Amino acid sequence: MKMVGQSRKQRFLLVGAVIVVMFLGALIAFNGRLDRPALRPTGGATFAKAVVEEVMSSNLDDSDVELQGNQTVELRIISGAYKGQTCEATSPYANQSGAKCVPGLRVIALVNTDSEGNLVATVYNYDRGMVLWGLIALFLVILCLIGGKQGISSAVGLVFTFVCILFFYLPLMYVGVSPFVAATLTSVIVTVVVMSLIGGCSYKTLCSVLGTVTGVLIAGATAYLFGYLGHISGLNVDDVETLAFIAQNSRLDVAGVLFSGILIASLGAVMDVSMSVASTIAEIHANSPELDFKRLFRSGIHVGRDMMGTMSNTLILAFAGGSINTLIIIYSYNMPYLEFMNQYAIGIELLQGISGSIGVILTVPVVSAISAFLMTRKKIEHHETFTQSSKTLDRKPTGGSV
Repeated sequence: MKMVGQSRKQRFLLVGAVIVVMFLGALIAFNGRLDRPALRPTGGATFAKAVVEEVMSSNLDDSDVELQGNQTVELRIISGAYKGQTCEATSPYANQSGAKCVPGLRVIALVNTDSEGNLVATVYNYDRGMVLWGLIALFLVILCLIGGKQGISSAVGLVFTFVCILFFYLPLMYVGVSPFVAATLTSVIVTVVVMSLIGGCSYKTLCSVLGTVTGVLIAGATAYLFGYLGHISGLNVDDVETLAFIAQNSRLDVAGVLFSGILIASLGAVMDVSMSVASTIAEIHANSPELDFKRLFRSGIHVGRDMMGTMSNTLILAFAGGSINTLIIIYSYNMPYLEFMNQYAIGIELLQGISGSIGVILTVPVVSAISAFLMTRKKIEHHETFTQSSKTLDRKPTGGSV
């Protein structure tokens, strides 16, 4: 039986790996054929890595909250078409761009040539790529070391999730697929792959997948309903002007982006709750197979209640942290209730946080019911199979001798 189980697991992993590879191949082909016109004319300028060789002049003021001033520096280009060349550059010092240059500092520069063919450049920002990739690598290493095999599976799942978001979810919306449909398809694919990596081929995985998809759809439907009732749509979000400009050059449905994002934002928390409840019910059933649907369902609810508060807090605090600037402004200006409660920013944040939390909470009874039903169903099927096998063994042979 153990060899049969291992063989089944190996076949499952092989088939799953083949499907994932085919899916990734399809993503490469799809993105390779995607036509994305340039929305920002650069005039031939390109971004390149550079090193500050010398600060020629400096007029900076960082004594206040707002950074301002300019520097003239000499840069040595270390990447791109102009690699190895040096040029004079202007470095504006501001909160969102530029850099406080010192010799040896690595920066990103916007490089071009003038009418006489000489290089001209502007310092765009600090070169922080290596730092950010180092942070990502540190996270993955810690996850793998502490989590062991499960940590490695989680890391692979995270990488797959971001690949799906960047090369499946976003391109689908760009070519005109409904944002809600794009988010649903992405959620289903990510859930199936990630849950399979964590739980393998089992009833537990099936239950958690069904519970996750249901919970995410509940979150999205709740957001859509209350967004409709509260007259909130994707047209009320920040950067809507930029999104509208993108829509003019693509087939993006700007109005649906908000609710699509709520599905994606709630996916992680719903997956966590769904897998935890399904795993608990599977473990209880394995140790006490005599328990019926009602008792398994109650066990799932009891476990889920402990997770509802923490996961709901996770979502609410995440959205609150993302809107902390708005909250500081409201507090500092002592805005009256009727003003701040009816701002689009507050309405959108509440819609996102509470809709996701409702999805998490309702996932608990949904996945508990699915798990209890499938586990007890499995027990009945096993019992019937065992009974039929026993009757076959007990049946006397009709002829011949043993």
